[in-house]
Amino acid sequence: MGFQIAENKPAPSTLIFTYGTLKRGFSNHGLLQDLMRTGDAVFRGTYRTIDNYPLVCGPYRVPFLLNLPGASGSNRVTGELYTVTARGLSRLDELEGTTRCHYERLPIMLEPITATDDGEEYGGDGKACAAEAYYAHRSYAVEMWKRNGKRGYGVYGEKEAKGYVKRKDRPQNLSFLDQIHVLVDVRANHE
Repeated sequence: MGFQIAENKPAPSTLIFTYGTLKRGFSNHGLLQDLMRTGDAVFRGTYRTIDNYPLVCGPYRVPFLLNLPGASGSNRVTGELYTVTARGLSRLDELEGTTRCHYERLPIMLEPITATDDGEEYGGDGKACAAEAYYAHRSYAVEMWKRNGKRGYGVYGEKEAKGYVKRKDRPQNLSFLDQIHVLVDVRANHE
């Protein structure tokens, strides 16, 4: 009887760009902290998008990145980059409602940014990297952009998050997707 030597292959992982409530200091960051404690996530640094993207707030001041690169009124978006294992990705997908059409996880190009002593930012080593981000689902993204006056943020910070309502404190009689549809009035526009 023979035996096999187990190979120490690193677990498959995905680079995830966070731009809203998953960032440090915001309400859903606890999930990433849990994932880091279990070895399912590693913080990689502060990054920003190569292209301009609309970053807007939806119902309850929930942030949404819209997959409308280069849209007039959009900005390069600053956020945090994490390496996440498949197990961690499953938990993030659940939080982001990818199976319920809240968000969809798609590719995005980023560059590292570094703050200088005088508070200025510059593109780290200039090396772009491919990652994935949770975008507002395509079924309502354009309407959400219109609803926000076709103006987006470059960063979701304290000011943009003011008025954010945690999931447990939201009305329970409508699903989050229904609340999105009420906000953007998608149903009325398509009837």
